[in-house]
Amino acid sequence: WLALTLWLLLWAAGTASAAASPAGEDFSVLLREALRKDPDLVLDVLRENSEVVLDIAQQGSNQRRRKSLIKQWKLDMETPKKVDISQRPIRGAVDAPVTIVAFSDFTCPYCEQAAGTVRKLLKDHAGKVRYVFKHFPLEDRGAARLAAEYHVAAGLQDAEKSWKFYDLLFSRREDVLNDGEAAIKRAALDAGLDVRRLSTDARSRRVREIIEEDMAEAARLGIQGTPHFLVNDLMVRGALAPDLFSEAVMMALDNAPGGKRHP
Repeated sequence: WLALTLWLLLWAAGTASAAASPAGEDFSVLLREALRKDPDLVLDVLRENSEVVLDIAQQGSNQRRRKSLIKQWKLDMETPKKVDISQRPIRGAVDAPVTIVAFSDFTCPYCEQAAGTVRKLLKDHAGKVRYVFKHFPLEDRGAARLAAEYHVAAGLQDAEKSWKFYDLLFSRREDVLNDGEAAIKRAALDAGLDVRRLSTDARSRRVREIIEEDMAEAARLGIQGTPHFLVNDLMVRGALAPDLFSEAVMMALDNAPGGKRHP
């Protein structure tokens, strides 16, 4: 992006021509002459083209982050990671070669954002990706813990309806934060669940054990915040942009037994 910025300087100074490009041998001579005549040219052009320069800088930052993530994911693939997804509701193709496991919190705004990204990934990679949601509430009590308890209980009651409940909890995140259990019960009712049974099951020993198992797995994996994902053995931290998250899925797919990036 630096070369393009310098080209902007020459263009603004009126010294650039079709015969002189940033790759041409006369480029440095033209630039020196332009700056000798007007030393303030750099600041003037950067101010006048600030949006262009910022866009180029952002693109460079994104490229660096992508390279860093790919490097880290290659290392991740060298260490198999085990999580228990037995008897957990699965969204997507049950026998898909790529499994996305979330460690998440229904009251976290970044988790809500990431949930939207996962929905898109399941659509874009239909048949190749399955999704499992695990609980990592960021508080021991309150709305986050209650939402986790009710959602686990929903999965034990009806797997399909538990996913509708999942969607409603995230879409009504503010209501859950403000109204707590009342908002959670409204979402459960709208998802078609047996709310009376659900409120009893949510406080059961089995539900408590499942959440504790999820949190123990998160601790073993070194997870400290939400959202956090496993894409097979690749670690995805935070609400990653859809294109970068998709990159992780494709890398996992290429390295899965029998997996193929393209149909």
